[in-house]
Amino acid sequence: MKRADGAERQVKVAMAQIFCLDGDRAGNLARIENAIREAKTQGAEIVAFPESSILGWENPAAHQRAFPIPGRDSDALCALARKHEVYLSVGLDEKDGEKLYDSCLLIDDAGNILLKHRKVNVLPELMTPPYSVGDGVARAVDTKFGRIGLLICADSFLKELVQGMTEQRPDLVLIPYGWAAPEGEWPGHGEKLREIVQTVAKAVRCPVIGTDLVGAITNGPWSGQVYGGQSVAADRDGSILARSRDRDRDITVISVNLNGQAGAK
Repeated sequence: MKRADGAERQVKVAMAQIFCLDGDRAGNLARIENAIREAKTQGAEIVAFPESSILGWENPAAHQRAFPIPGRDSDALCALARKHEVYLSVGLDEKDGEKLYDSCLLIDDAGNILLKHRKVNVLPELMTPPYSVGDGVARAVDTKFGRIGLLICADSFLKELVQGMTEQRPDLVLIPYGWAAPEGEWPGHGEKLREIVQTVAKAVRCPVIGTDLVGAITNGPWSGQVYGGQSVAADRDGSILARSRDRDRDITVISVNLNGQAGAK
């Protein structure tokens, strides 16, 4: 994207690789705000968080504890975006009637929800009852930085959804991840995350930011598996722009030109 004066628009995006404790709503919101503060000191204009950052991924208690969107959790996130004057991309669980969705929001720096995506590839075998499936449509929205799209974790495996995102002609795609594996498979499992983010970036022809959790799954058949961090930013040709720490909290800020040129700060 170019500004009206012909100059290319550069945006600073933070991969906010935070620790998330299942069910600890207040603590996770505190960790989100601390990460926003740290990212802002590095000049971040967009702060991208992982999947299910409020209650934890595949947490069956979310069926009772999650709120609608808009609702208490999304209101809290909008207030943080407004308070710190920053765009946020955050994964969170969403209750809609009897259904529970694994959702992601893009919130602007005035606290407005610009875009919501509900996960499509929900891995139903991991929770009973499982997350409900989103509508299968890839969406992007125009912002002051350019056109931004959202997917969630295993959605990035679905060729038809990635193709749908390509057709949206985004300038930037933000993907929250809950990238987990048994403890013994780390750090090597992070290479698979790197590969999928690179593949998506080349397909959609724009930079992709994939932000992973740090922590562990505490419920269901994957209980005990570890989120290993290693968040990844790739440019439009799949070149790696930045990677975050292995299995540790990290706030990584990348300066991204929305024509695909970028550099880590």
